[in-house]
Amino acid sequence: MGAVGSCCLVGVICDGTLYVANLGDSQAVLGRFVKATGEVLALQLSAEHNASFDSVRQELHSMHPDDPQIAVLKHNVWRVKGLIQISRSIGDLYLKNAEYNKEPLYAKFRLREPFKRPILSADPSISVHELEPHDQFFILASDGLWEHLSYQEAVDIVQHSSRNV
Repeated sequence: MGAVGSCCLVGVICDGTLYVANLGDSQAVLGRFVKATGEVLALQLSAEHNASFDSVRQELHSMHPDDPQIAVLKHNVWRVKGLIQISRSIGDLYLKNAEYNKEPLYAKFRLREPFKRPILSADPSISVHELEPHDQFFILASDGLWEHLSYQEAVDIVQHSSRNV
């Protein structure tokens, strides 16, 4: 049970303000109309918690200064403890509490060395965006979309699609 986890991305609009909370590598992107050019530009609203980013690896090293293996390049992909790409999630208890880092969890998931502090964080990044008339829409999507489309490509698709559905 302790090996199951997920990214989580939430967007809430309240009184003209967009609040975005994120754990993992899902992303929120805003489509903003630029009057001077007539284009709708993509604006990233959420932080990405993926070990492929140097800033995430630095954060991991600062949280675990005594662990040189906290971020490992494995098969050309940066992974936390060589296991998982994201540094924040819901679930994934085997990387948050040593009590879950044992049988019946499969050996390939278990960490060999004990740990005292959580490896992964469950603290979301939260961004606040005051909406303006030129903010047209926002997109919430997992890394599965962003692996195939740039932020601008996704915004262009939404901008040019029918809104009468």
